[in-house]
Amino acid sequence: MSEEKKENQFEFKTDVKELLNILVHSLYTNREIFIRELVSNASDALDKLRFESNKGTEIYQNDLELEITINGDEKENTITITDTGLGMTKEEIINNIGTIAKSGSAEFLKQLSEDKEQANNIIGKFGVGFYSVFMVSDKVEIISRSYKTDAKPIKWVSDGLGSFTIEELDEDRRRGTEIIIHLKEDAKEYSEKTRIESVIKTHSNFITFPIKSGDEQLNTVSAIWREPKSSIKPEQYNEFYKFQSHDFEDPFHVIHKAVDMPIQFSALLFIPKKNMDMFGFNRENYGLDLYVRRILINHQNKDLLPEYLSFVKGVVDSEDLPLNISRETLQENVVFSKIASTVTKQVLSELAKIAKDDKEKYAQFWKEFSRIFKMGYADYANQEKFVELLRFDSSANENKDQLVALADYTERMKDEQKDIYYMTGPSREALLTDPHLEIFKRKGLEVLYLYDPVDEFVISSVNKYKEFELKSVDQVDLKSLEKLGDSEDKKKKTKKLSKDDSKELKLLFAKMKEILGDKVTDVKISERLEDSPACLVNSDNTMSASMQKMMNMMGNNETIPAKIMELNQDHKLVRNLLKVFKSDKNDKYITDVTEQLYESSLLLEGYLADPHKLVNRINSMLEESSNWYTEVKKLD
Repeated sequence: MSEEKKENQFEFKTDVKELLNILVHSLYTNREIFIRELVSNASDALDKLRFESNKGTEIYQNDLELEITINGDEKENTITITDTGLGMTKEEIINNIGTIAKSGSAEFLKQLSEDKEQANNIIGKFGVGFYSVFMVSDKVEIISRSYKTDAKPIKWVSDGLGSFTIEELDEDRRRGTEIIIHLKEDAKEYSEKTRIESVIKTHSNFITFPIKSGDEQLNTVSAIWREPKSSIKPEQYNEFYKFQSHDFEDPFHVIHKAVDMPIQFSALLFIPKKNMDMFGFNRENYGLDLYVRRILINHQNKDLLPEYLSFVKGVVDSEDLPLNISRETLQENVVFSKIASTVTKQVLSELAKIAKDDKEKYAQFWKEFSRIFKMGYADYANQEKFVELLRFDSSANENKDQLVALADYTERMKDEQKDIYYMTGPSREALLTDPHLEIFKRKGLEVLYLYDPVDEFVISSVNKYKEFELKSVDQVDLKSLEKLGDSEDKKKKTKKLSKDDSKELKLLFAKMKEILGDKVTDVKISERLEDSPACLVNSDNTMSASMQKMMNMMGNNETIPAKIMELNQDHKLVRNLLKVFKSDKNDKYITDVTEQLYESSLLLEGYLADPHKLVNRINSMLEESSNWYTEVKKLD
């Protein structure tokens, strides 16, 4: 190639030899990162040259276009990466490539020996990014010409086995650095143009400088997240979103932020129109792409946003993180933690803005993503923002598609009301007929309807909104409702029992308790029932019935908890049962009705696993009642 002027041979230091031995003789699944590392180095060299030019420094061949070229030669089994950047002198090439950077080779080797599987993640962390080239090569040649006007071109050659040679070249060369990689047989794929293009688009697509292969520019998508929002058109956002997410539709919402203080980073985030993991089969396919100065460091980083915001797509690009920081170090890095915290707050703030400015749009978001979003109940650092974004159905709504925020609820509360009431169930229809709701209807109190099993955990975690506690309707101390009064149209109109009948009713309840035994802790008069004859109530109000049931299921506990059975003394069935009891205290009808009321209440609570006895009893009682009916009607 050139006439040799002066050649020197150098031995790698011991720690470098150890490193090279690991790289050459260990098998890694992601060897393509060597292209990422070399392209990153080339980009840095171009950045530094531009900086020198802006300072007014005299630059050799100052009219050269700033670019990177990468070409493969399948016949020669080589790949060549060239830049028109800063270039290197002999001293610089020894310092930059002949030895491991000052950040500590010993520590690098320690980490690498402890977990070789993580080599691809930490390979550039300690200034050894260049050495990744020896994973795929038998020999590497570097020809570099510094930007300094009086510099000589330098050629560096090594097979990675322990030594390298450096020579000065007599011929003139173009400014910058050319790296010729002679590929191993098992790495021939990297000489193929399609493979090179794939790696560039995966790792280096948003490099500022053109990356060319032949006459084609490979990095065709610009890093629009680094541009001012005012200069980006909606169609550019849409194009980038589809490129980045592989979605066919335009995004539902775009969040474009540039943060300067206390840390510097850019974020371009998207909320899709549709939940891409509706059925939970693709839970691991989430995370934001993390860039450092336009270089992809981590695809689908799962620590930038909490999992309940995993539907968000996009990129975060940091100026303050070190290039090639490892995944393990990322999790412990203070700058990264601040970025993650800020990005989370920005997404929540943007959702709050949508909820305030466009309720219909927020309703669309809630319909699509509420199930995963509600998992944010465990994000205590952002609970205040999270709580304001929750939405529920309510007894104040006309249908289940209307949404109520906790703020909406509190604005409608009665003056003396101290709690926010809620109840859980499978559907609006089921809750509207739930006996526990009746006292709240009578008093005109709004109740939130919760249909999703996770809602109970959300409410239990939130526990309080402003100064108001959230309480399940079956946890409420009924004495606290007395002062709220009844709605005028809900006043009880049933004739009161006489003193004698009241005494007999107590005896009837004692009889019913005897019939049910340890299935219940007590049988007593209900203050909550209006239309239903009976219901079951927790004897311990510290946990709602639905939460108790979920906890039992999680603990694989099929035991039916003993509860208080409350009876509506004004209900026609209870009054008739009292008449039967006064006539014959041991009448079988009392036993049948008592067990029927208990099992019907269990059915409503979701505890009745075997309905056979209940159904047989109903059929028997229907048969008897049909006989009475035909006699009363005098039918043949």
